[in-house]
Amino acid sequence: MATTPILEMRDISRRFGQFYALKSVNLTVFPGEVHALMGENGAGKSTLMKILAGAYTASGGEIFIDGKPVLIKGPKEALGAGITLIYQEINLAPNLTVAENIFLGSEIHRGGLVNRRQMVADAQQVIDRLGAQFRASDLVMRLSIAEQQQVEIARALHRNSRILVMDEPTAALSSRETEQLFALIKRLRSEGMAIIYISHRMAEVYELSDRVSVLRDGQYVGSLTREELNAHELVRMMVGRPLSDLFNKDRTIAKGKARLRIDGLTDGGKIKPCSLVVHAGEIVGLAGLVGAGRSELAQLIFGVHKASGGTVQLDGETVSIASPREAIAAGIGFLTENRKEQGLFLELAAHENIVMATLERDAQYGLLNRRKGQRISTDAIALLNIRVPHAQVRAGGLSGGNQQKLLISRWVSIGPRILILDEPTRGVDVGAKSEIYRMMNQMAEQGVAILMISSELPEVVGMSDRVYVMQEGQIAGELADATITQEHIMALATGAELARTAQ
Repeated sequence: MATTPILEMRDISRRFGQFYALKSVNLTVFPGEVHALMGENGAGKSTLMKILAGAYTASGGEIFIDGKPVLIKGPKEALGAGITLIYQEINLAPNLTVAENIFLGSEIHRGGLVNRRQMVADAQQVIDRLGAQFRASDLVMRLSIAEQQQVEIARALHRNSRILVMDEPTAALSSRETEQLFALIKRLRSEGMAIIYISHRMAEVYELSDRVSVLRDGQYVGSLTREELNAHELVRMMVGRPLSDLFNKDRTIAKGKARLRIDGLTDGGKIKPCSLVVHAGEIVGLAGLVGAGRSELAQLIFGVHKASGGTVQLDGETVSIASPREAIAAGIGFLTENRKEQGLFLELAAHENIVMATLERDAQYGLLNRRKGQRISTDAIALLNIRVPHAQVRAGGLSGGNQQKLLISRWVSIGPRILILDEPTRGVDVGAKSEIYRMMNQMAEQGVAILMISSELPEVVGMSDRVYVMQEGQIAGELADATITQEHIMALATGAELARTAQ
């Protein structure tokens, strides 16, 4: 790695009205390094990079390339300075060929006509340099997401970009495609390119980064070299407290009566007869491998699918729940694992998404109680620290972490007796995770019974008072106290150990 910076951003600020998204932020990047940029949602990462790429203008501060000040007023100046930003959402023209996308805005002309043959030949050279499998003449719409990312990178190479910014590039990639992307990033680094890598996935940061810079609340917190990198320090920098405080299981209330009890619940197919109990004030984990039937069991409890056998008891009373509407009326909230397709109304406002489950309950003489709904949404936004400029902002425009908190707030707002959370922190950064965990602990202290489905074993171990483990559609065992370990959970999930029952 070189000793002279290729990029310096000094005291960068950005204000939207009276709100400061960035306050005197510094960033230094060297040629031939992968520099990870981390921070919770709303920390200012994307805003800082949009200033670098010319999408925003800074309210204050300076940018230096190779030690010389540059004024970036728009994307044209950024490209001229050798800077390319690859957004999380692919920014290509799908109806054009790969070559046409690579040369878009800088087409080769001969005799007043576009020289498509030369463009295809030149584009193919760049594609071959990347080791991509598609051809320059292929239509972009026929490429996979991973291949479209390669087209974006090829366009950056064609422009002789020296600084490449990648914003959450693996969000839509498979594990195999992610490996291929990492190999390409490492090759570009070896060729001297500076790569700024935005991600909330620590495993990726550990594998790729030479240095990591952290933003929190729009301010620069500090940087770590690869040798200094560790999870405890990263979490402390990102959320302002150490990893050991993240789960904060020290709840003061003792578990109460059995609030949810299922006995022999089955759908007659994938879900074999299952029995479990969750007490008031308790967080119970439901673990197992993908496909073990955890989500399907939760959907049976919530009435998404009809049970063919078994019973459900709420506070000792046997109930028949035939639909989610009946489950909500009984005081059960259910956070789906697929927030975009099964949970949120992306085109509706944040406020409307929050009150969706309470509209019928709070209606007066068939009319919506808008005043009460506004109060509910305002309280919910404050409780989970949902970062929105106002309650009328469209849900689809929020970050993943804020969308997840928005959906959770819907179920908190019904005042549930039982809260079923299916992958509550999937796809969110560590800051949003911390706030979700805090909410879960608060709800448990208020006597809510929480059943949490999670594929993250540290989360299951860190948050659960007891754990049920599913294997192939049935409960393989129950763990409590000192037996709640990742090793015991995996043993039960894989059938490597006889089912045990905690006392």
